[in-house]
Amino acid sequence: MTMTDTTEGHRSGFACFVGRPNAGKSTLMNALVGEKVAIMSSRPQTTRRAIRGIVNRDDAQLVVVDTPGLHRPRTLLGERLNDLVRETFAEVDVIGFCLPADEKIGPGDKWIARELSEARAPVIAIVTKVDKVPRDKVAEHLLAVSQLGDWADVVPVSSVKDIQVDVLTDVLVGHLPQGPALYPSGEVTDEPEDVMVAELIREAALEGVRDELPHSLAVVVEEMIEPGDETSTKDVLEIRAHVFVERDSQKGIVIGKAGSRLKEVGATARQGIERLLGRKVYLDLHVKVAKEWQRDPKQLGRLGF
Repeated sequence: MTMTDTTEGHRSGFACFVGRPNAGKSTLMNALVGEKVAIMSSRPQTTRRAIRGIVNRDDAQLVVVDTPGLHRPRTLLGERLNDLVRETFAEVDVIGFCLPADEKIGPGDKWIARELSEARAPVIAIVTKVDKVPRDKVAEHLLAVSQLGDWADVVPVSSVKDIQVDVLTDVLVGHLPQGPALYPSGEVTDEPEDVMVAELIREAALEGVRDELPHSLAVVVEEMIEPGDETSTKDVLEIRAHVFVERDSQKGIVIGKAGSRLKEVGATARQGIERLLGRKVYLDLHVKVAKEWQRDPKQLGRLGF
């Protein structure tokens, strides 16, 4: 594959979304890119990796970096996630600060706004989930958001109803420098396959769980075995993965009665993985306990943090 040639007026560069957990960042990135790249969950703090989604247009290439929710850290994992966010927005051309329209501006938003006041790149305030509230409430929220900081732009959007997503893309592109495409035009992400697969498994494992599991669950893909390999036992791609939790009680929640929940997780994840890879897979999941891994530097490193 060859890179797109430089054309007069073509823009390219990096953008990232920040915001407190569950502010709609991953859903918005998926709406921009047009494919499911970042994992989405109804539970907060789902995203743990800076996953890049690539928006390709004739006049521009926008590379979007999705980040974990920026929050006041309580654990070593929390500190590392915040460091990841800060490293990311130190290197991008434009930052999108997501604030959901259906929630009042809170201390967490104000804390993030103060963090962003030090950013080198221009910051776009993005009011997400505008489909969830009446128009007059959206107007009130936009006014409150505009008074929260010195923003380059304020844009209301709804990823679910596709309201103003194209406008937001135009605004973000407008802040990119001129230059050729950074990635081949057919690509929508530059994440390795095993990372994407692990994220899809993690999303499936979190869905419908009502306790603190999002903060305590990690997935590591141990092997992806092609049919025909010496260790292969199937005629399709074999994926062997470990789901790590912190306590035995959490292991029981993930597995469910007689393994029923783990079967559901496996079936849901397998469908997503097959769509991602465009082929049939056999998914072998095992749940393991890694006690207090969020507070242990060695275990954090082993689990990819």
